[in-house]
Amino acid sequence: MSAASAGRGLSSVSSVSSVAGVALADLRDRTRRPSYAVTLLATVALGWLAVPAAGSHWVILQIGDHRGTYNSAYVGLATALAGTLWLALGGFYVVRGVPARDESSGVGRLLAATPLRTTAYFAGKLLGNVLVLASMLGALAVTAPVMQLLRGESRAVDPVALLLPFAVLALPVMVAVAAAALLIDTVPGLRGGLGNVVWFFVWLAFAFAGQGPSAPLGGIGVHEATRSMRADLLAQAPGARGDFSLGFTYTDTPLRVFTWDGFTPGGGFLLGRAAIVALAVLCALLPSLWFPRFDPARARATTPVRPPAPPSAAAAPRPAPVQGPLTPASTGGMLFPRLYAAELRILMQGTRWWWWGTVALLTLTAFAATGSGATRFVLPAAWIWPVLLWSRLGSQAAEHRVDALLGAAPRPYRRVLAEWAAGVTLTAATGLGPLAVLLRDGDSRGVACWLAAATFIPSLALALGTRSRGHRLFQALYVPVWYAAANGLSALDFMGATRAPGTAATLPPSVLAALSALLLASVLAPLLHGPSRQRPSEPADPGSPP
Repeated sequence: MSAASAGRGLSSVSSVSSVAGVALADLRDRTRRPSYAVTLLATVALGWLAVPAAGSHWVILQIGDHRGTYNSAYVGLATALAGTLWLALGGFYVVRGVPARDESSGVGRLLAATPLRTTAYFAGKLLGNVLVLASMLGALAVTAPVMQLLRGESRAVDPVALLLPFAVLALPVMVAVAAAALLIDTVPGLRGGLGNVVWFFVWLAFAFAGQGPSAPLGGIGVHEATRSMRADLLAQAPGARGDFSLGFTYTDTPLRVFTWDGFTPGGGFLLGRAAIVALAVLCALLPSLWFPRFDPARARATTPVRPPAPPSAAAAPRPAPVQGPLTPASTGGMLFPRLYAAELRILMQGTRWWWWGTVALLTLTAFAATGSGATRFVLPAAWIWPVLLWSRLGSQAAEHRVDALLGAAPRPYRRVLAEWAAGVTLTAATGLGPLAVLLRDGDSRGVACWLAAATFIPSLALALGTRSRGHRLFQALYVPVWYAAANGLSALDFMGATRAPGTAATLPPSVLAALSALLLASVLAPLLHGPSRQRPSEPADPGSPP
């Protein structure tokens, strides 16, 4: 072997070991975070929901009025598909923010000084993301045979039939989700909180369109399995009719049962799953073309440099801008109104004229709407618009690493109340048009719903931001709940958008107000019982809004 060949071989081994090292370090870091534990517990709980009791009216996988016997093939398919949909959403928020976290923690500067290539960096981060999602998928795969034996319809566990759906259906989608998180983290405009919101609607389109037989590259891959299920169902019940349904739904009567022993994926199907993985890898490596790899010189090369302003003897030095929330201790005994005004400015910083122009347009649209249009359509639009600003509540102190200082200030609860009041003001300002219509029409019940929601949204944002010390949890939770309410799910309608004018809401305003009080109390309680013991500041949440 020549010296050049030996050198190339050693270089290849070094690159592979570097990718593996980056991936394992990222896996260890992610698995220590609370968001991983919460998502993992939710995944295990999903395994229980995917296989309900035999006589239950709830079902997650059905064809018409039939479901499969709880054998290894059916339980494996049901849990794998449920896990695919859930981890494509919840798992995405867990693996997001890798480059920003490396930059804020200082690891990026160390990587910039090493010979690690940018492609190797992204390959390692992709592998780390896949390992995180695969570990959650593995927990669900372990839950599946337990549920099969617990339900007791079939005691024979077939490992191949049980794990096949996880390998050929779920795992390729997890690779695609891991790659999408990396790509979004490096695209200007999406790397912040907007990317979290956009992904929810991408996931929504994927969850519906990915089940169709004409989905690109097989979509979720469910059509290959349901074709086999339908053939077995018609062989056992020739008169059976109905469409395939994937989702947690309620049936009036318990479903009838047929036996399905699994499916054998064809070569074309497996080729499509391999194509998904290949395209995902390409998407994950694509940012190598523009990502500066934490090198300040490369970042400056792509950023136009403004010439320095000419010196002026008359120019007085300007004070540095405030980088975090103000406190009475730092402002010489600031009164609450001034503290509230400061928190409002901090909350609204960075908003442009077009943002306020959209709020004004929504307000005018509410007056032009007829019937219940102001609350049914305009109010949901108005109360999704400030989602990136609401998500700042409760996380500003951790983001600017002044939480320990604020916790030691006298009466820190006043700052929290001012921050909450600023959030209520933002909510009221964006929903002002629908409120005016409700007052004009004399709809007192609608006004009560509006007032309860106007306090609930900032209370939820403040509580989640304080506990998670970041923006992402509120964004990940609020957008799905808002979507369910805007699309007519009355049980989650915190805005009163689905109720008829003058009628009571399914979710009573009193319940919502009590929940708001509990959320606010959970934030204030530690501050009212003496000095709070803050954890050391962590790097800012990379899911912060622009």
